[in-house]
Amino acid sequence: MTTPYDESILRSLRKITRAIDVYSRRLASRYRLTGPQLVCIRHLAASGPIAPSTLAAAVSLSHPTVTGILDRLERRELVTRTRLKSDKRRVLVELTHEGLQLASASPTPLHQRFAKRLSILPREEQAKIDAVLRNVVEMMEADDIEVPPFTSAGPIDVQPGDSQRYYDPTEG
Repeated sequence: MTTPYDESILRSLRKITRAIDVYSRRLASRYRLTGPQLVCIRHLAASGPIAPSTLAAAVSLSHPTVTGILDRLERRELVTRTRLKSDKRRVLVELTHEGLQLASASPTPLHQRFAKRLSILPREEQAKIDAVLRNVVEMMEADDIEVPPFTSAGPIDVQPGDSQRYYDPTEG
C-alpha cells in the first residue's frame, strides 16, 4: 500500500545520496582525495605532527584504515612518517609542504558543512530530524550497517551543474 508521501520521501533520499556522490566525485576529480583522506589531511594541518593512532581516534576511523590512508598520502608525498629517536617504536605523521598547501586549498568536508548548518537550527528541530532519520534507517532495515562518520561514495555520472550545486570550495 502506498501513501501520498512515498515518492516524495524516496526522491528526497535519492537527492541526499546524489549530493554525497557528487561531492565525493568532485573531491576526487579536483583534489584526488577521498572524504576520509580529506578529513585526515585537514586534521593534520590543524594538529601538527601526531601519532597515527591519535589521528585515527581523532577522525573516528580504525587504525588499519588510517594506515592505508597514510600509505596513499605518503606515496603522493603529502605526508611523512618519522620514527622518534627516543622511542623507535613510536611514529609521528605530519604534512609535507605540498600536503599543507593541499589542506589549505581543499574544501571543508561535507559532514562538517552539514553539521555547521544543522547547529543553526533550534535543538527541538535537530531532535525531530534525528528521530525521523532514525526511523527511516529502521524502515530501510539498515540498523546493523556499520558506517564511517563521513561518506565517500564511488563513481557516478555527474550532470553539468551538479558539482557546483553541491560543492562550493569557498564555503568554510
